[in-house]
Amino acid sequence: MKISIIGVGLIGGSMALKLKAKGFASHIYGVDQNENHLHEAKKLRIIDEIASLEKAVKNSDLVIIAIPVDAAKKLLPKVLDLVTQQQTVMDAGSTKVGIVNSVKNHLNRNRFVAFHPMWGTENSGPQNALSESFSGRAAVICDREHSAQDALKTVENTAENLDMHLIYMSAEDHDIHTAYISHISHITSYALANTVLEKEREEDTIFQLASTGFSSTVRLAKSHPEMWVPIFKQNKENVLDVLNEHISQLRKFKSALEKENYELLEDLIRNANKIRGILDK
Repeated sequence: MKISIIGVGLIGGSMALKLKAKGFASHIYGVDQNENHLHEAKKLRIIDEIASLEKAVKNSDLVIIAIPVDAAKKLLPKVLDLVTQQQTVMDAGSTKVGIVNSVKNHLNRNRFVAFHPMWGTENSGPQNALSESFSGRAAVICDREHSAQDALKTVENTAENLDMHLIYMSAEDHDIHTAYISHISHITSYALANTVLEKEREEDTIFQLASTGFSSTVRLAKSHPEMWVPIFKQNKENVLDVLNEHISQLRKFKSALEKENYELLEDLIRNANKIRGILDK
C-alpha cells in the first residue's frame, strides 16, 4: 500500500516507521511545511520520498494527516478535493468535532475516517519517532457511520498493523472524554510548572531537588504550544467544564489545610486513591 504522511513529526513519523516495519506500507510519501523535518525523515528512512501535497495524495492509497488540529481542520477539505472513491483519508488529531464538522457536507466525506491514536510524548519532530509507540494503545474511530465501509476497513487494518486496539464513539463523546483524561492533565502540568517557576527563582535548586514525582508531574509541561493551544481552542467548552471541577477540587485541599481539617484531607486523598483500581486493571 502506498501511503502519504502529511506531517512527518512525532506521530506521523512513528506511524510511518511501524507501518513500514510491518510491511503494510510499500512506499511512503512525506509532506510537511517544515523542510528540515522532511529531510530528517528521509535521512532516518521514515519516508521514502519527499513530495508535494498534490503528488503525494494522487499516488497514495491512504493519506494520513498528522498535523496540529487547527491546521488539519483547514487542510482536510483540500485533501478530500483531491481524492477518488478508491482512496482513504484519516487524521490523527486529539480533537474531533471541529475536524469532522469541517467536511460534513463534502462530496467525498465518505472517504474520510476520523481517527485518534491515544499516544504522545512531550517531544516532537521525526528524530523522536518510535516504531513501537502505539503497541497496546487504544485507537479511537469516531462517527464510523459516515465513512465508506472499505475506507473504514482500511483504517481498521492500519490500526491493527500499529498493534492498537480499537474503540468506537461519536466525535462529541471523544472530545468530552479526552478533555477528562488528557487535556486537563496538560493544563495542570503547565500550571504547576508556572507555579514552581514563579515561586522558586533558583533554577539550580529546581534541578537539584526535583524528584521523580515532580519530574513526572510536570513532564507534559514540555509539550509545545503549537500543538496544544489549537487543542484547547477546539475543545474549549469541554476543557472549561473539567477545569472548573479541577479548580473546585484544589479549593477543597486548600480549605482542608487552612482549617487544619486533616480528616477531610485524608478523605480527599483516600477518595483519589480509587483511581488506582481503575488504572491497575
